[in-house]
Amino acid sequence: MNEEFATNCAIAVRERLYADASSEGNVARDYACTFLGLVSTGSSTVLFQIGDGGIVVDTGEGLTLAVEPMSGEYANQTYFVTDMDALDHLSVKVLPAGVKYAAAFTDGIQRLALNLEVGEPHAPFFTPFFGTLDKLSMDKVPDLDGPLREFLGSEAVNERTDDDKTLVLVAAKQ
Repeated sequence: MNEEFATNCAIAVRERLYADASSEGNVARDYACTFLGLVSTGSSTVLFQIGDGGIVVDTGEGLTLAVEPMSGEYANQTYFVTDMDALDHLSVKVLPAGVKYAAAFTDGIQRLALNLEVGEPHAPFFTPFFGTLDKLSMDKVPDLDGPLREFLGSEAVNERTDDDKTLVLVAAKQ
C-alpha cells in the first residue's frame, strides 16, 4: 500500500460521486464532502485525506495525528473530494506498522479531539473510547452506537462545537 493506492481510492470515490450526481440530475457540488481513508494490515498502514477532519492512530507507540486537518484560504473553508483540484489536496501518510487503534472524525470533533496549537491528539478524549473497545467482544460493538450518539449530542459537546460531528472508532482485535 502506498500513495498510488490512496490516489486510486480518492479517484474511485470521486468518480462514484460524480456518477451518482449525474444519475440524480444533480451536480457534483451537491455531493461535496471531505474524504478520509485508512487501510491497515498487520505490517503497514496507509492514511489519506482531502479536507478537514482528522485521523488519529496508535500503532502501539502512542497516539499520532495522521494528517493535519486542512482548511482553505478563509475560515470555515476546506477542500472536498468533489473539487476539480481535489487530488492536488490529497495528503497521504504511510506507516510501517498496523494500527492498534484508530479514530476518524469530521471537523466538528476537531476542537475536542486535537490540541490544534501543537497539532497533536488530545489523549484524554480518546482514552475512554479505546479503553471501552478493548473490553468489548465483537458482538457487543453495535451496542456502542446509542451511547456514542448520546455523547456526541450532549450539551457538553454541543457547547464546544456547532459543526457536524461524526466519529468512527476502530480497534484491532487479536
